[in-house]
Amino acid sequence: MERHIQLPITRETARTIKSGESCLLSGVIYTARDAAHKRLCELLEAGRPLPFDVKDATIYYVGPTPAKPGQVIGSAGPTTSYRMDAYSPMMIAAGETGMIGKGKRSAEVVAAMKEHGAVYFAAIGGAGALLSSCIKKAEIVCYEDLGAEAVRRLTVENLPVVCVIDSEGNNLYETGRSAYLATL
Repeated sequence: MERHIQLPITRETARTIKSGESCLLSGVIYTARDAAHKRLCELLEAGRPLPFDVKDATIYYVGPTPAKPGQVIGSAGPTTSYRMDAYSPMMIAAGETGMIGKGKRSAEVVAAMKEHGAVYFAAIGGAGALLSSCIKKAEIVCYEDLGAEAVRRLTVENLPVVCVIDSEGNNLYETGRSAYLATL
């Protein structure tokens, strides 16, 4: 059964999402990869405002391809999340509650998620064209010079994800593997 989640995700809602849950996200998310995260964290370190409100925000680690005529956006598959691990604790402390990507996260990111109440979702790698069909609107917010890695504000409808790490630190990559190995 899939859980429908209306964005933004508050800290309270984040604490109700459990590792292993299949979710359909609808509402506004932002895109940012490592170059954008670096700039955002430099602003935070300098005490300057961010170009978008990170409170209760969900950030999708994606660099979409250009949109074809008649499309909102091109292929929009997730990138490997560990490249954001150096920046994610600071973003979570600043208010980010959701992250979407693929792959493992560091102990520091998981600690920040537990401390502040955030979740990490995985999107299916290699399914960028399918995922882009869930994106109904896309606009560049900042860092247009980064091209595909510019920060975008996306309006999504029923974006399919799985909660991999919840706000308690439960990690599907670990529990799923253990459950599988127990069947051997």
